[in-house]
Amino acid sequence: MAPADTKKAEPAKQGPPKLSDYKEILDENTFEQILEMDDDEEDRDFSKSIVYGFFDQAENTYKKIQKEIDDKNLDELSALGHFLKGSSATLGLIKVKDGCEKIQNFGAHKDETGLINQPDTEFCLKAIKTTLDEVKVEYRKVEKLLRRYYGEEVKDEEEKPEEEAKEEKKEEKPKEETKQEVKESKESKESKEPTKEASN
Repeated sequence: MAPADTKKAEPAKQGPPKLSDYKEILDENTFEQILEMDDDEEDRDFSKSIVYGFFDQAENTYKKIQKEIDDKNLDELSALGHFLKGSSATLGLIKVKDGCEKIQNFGAHKDETGLINQPDTEFCLKAIKTTLDEVKVEYRKVEKLLRRYYGEEVKDEEEKPEEEAKEEKKEEKPKEETKQEVKESKESKESKEPTKEASN
């Protein structure tokens, strides 16, 4: 009898995602203006270079924002928020742009709307840190969408940052802590055994 073929069937390659299905995170009309600059609709080299350039720019800006949070430099944080807001607006990245605008406002000692003064520096710094985390989540969604649009194979990941964080914490648990837990478990067992014997 011939051995069974154990090779898994390769999944069929999907075409580019339909941008109109992602209106919550991407302004299709704005992004279409970038696509119109392409000479070749098949390769789309020009628009791809702009989009992928933004990915690099965004990652670098996130690092700078984190540094300025640590340094408590609100003026620079406001400038960085303004900078990334402009870049993300050019591509039509709605939620990234909105989050960056909040960072700009908090950095200027305002509330998230930019209409009310917020003199508490610590409050502004905490708000920027929280907003940065939110921006990163929204950025990952639209980054994955656009990478797929340009033909890159992107693995599906859990879009639940809180659960991912919990899993990472479990994996990062120090070995010493795990050993201590085992030791405590053994001691607990031993302490129960004499009671059992006594009852017999």
